[in-house]
Amino acid sequence: MTIIREYKKTDLEAVLSAWKNTQKIAHPFLPEDFQAQEEINIQELYLPNAETWVAEEDNVVVGFIALIGSEIGGLFLQPTHHGKKLGKMMVDKAQDLHGNLVVDVFEKNLIGYNFYSKYGFKLVEEKVHEQTGEKVLRLKFSAS
Repeated sequence: MTIIREYKKTDLEAVLSAWKNTQKIAHPFLPEDFQAQEEINIQELYLPNAETWVAEEDNVVVGFIALIGSEIGGLFLQPTHHGKKLGKMMVDKAQDLHGNLVVDVFEKNLIGYNFYSKYGFKLVEEKVHEQTGEKVLRLKFSAS
């Protein structure tokens, strides 16, 4: 059985595992030093300041979504659980809580971009990610 529940500090190891394993396939183009700093930021900056929910399947955390208001700061799901509607369940939770949603996705992250497009997110802005020089797409989901 799969549930979406609030993040607890004891979920940290599973959340980092989901992030690391997803990074490998979704963001292979990002520099290693940037990814190493992001792992620290997740623990010290993002999780303490975000509203985070986890996907738990048979009592095992397999993914998470971190929200800052109506912005999806991150959505990461163990690759072994892609295509099982768990990402949709997490975005549904965010949408139930906040209505309209926004997310930034690296242009080269086709896994993320295709997921959000299928959900109904639309491109509203293109910009350059300062730390990496990579193009980022800002996507918006309108609940109405």
